[in-house]
Amino acid sequence: MNKPTQTWLTQEAADRLAAELTELEGPLRAEIIKKIETARAEGDLKENGGYHAAREEQGKIEGRIRQLKHMLEHAHIGTPPASESGVVGLGMLVTVDIAGDEIKFLLGSREISSGDVDVYSEKSPLGAAVLGAKVGQSVKYTAPNGKQIAVAVLEAAPFN
Repeated sequence: MNKPTQTWLTQEAADRLAAELTELEGPLRAEIIKKIETARAEGDLKENGGYHAAREEQGKIEGRIRQLKHMLEHAHIGTPPASESGVVGLGMLVTVDIAGDEIKFLLGSREISSGDVDVYSEKSPLGAAVLGAKVGQSVKYTAPNGKQIAVAVLEAAPFN
């Protein structure tokens, strides 16, 4: 059996996700149930656009609830990891040079960021290539088009 993927989260991000989960499980879930009941009372469900839209919305809400529960259950919550001798790790703000362009991004889950910085998953080609690399080291990854791309790691610092 596969071990669940652990997500690193700041306490702030965990609190934000827990609040979203509470909202989805409470008021939003109750609201969508009322919409479904109202649409169902209108009669013929085959041609009832309101009913089908409400059911689709319910599916999205339930999917997000499952995602949030899993993420929070398997999250490592705490301060950003310290850079061990300049080694790139999860939860770090990484600066790289790709073909002369300097790119700064957060390595980890998009749930960590408040949206002011690009986020790359450790499972993405770029994220996987730089994970574990040392500052000053050059690594390569294969782009979706099959092209090999060289990346120089310039900086790695804990994300605040």
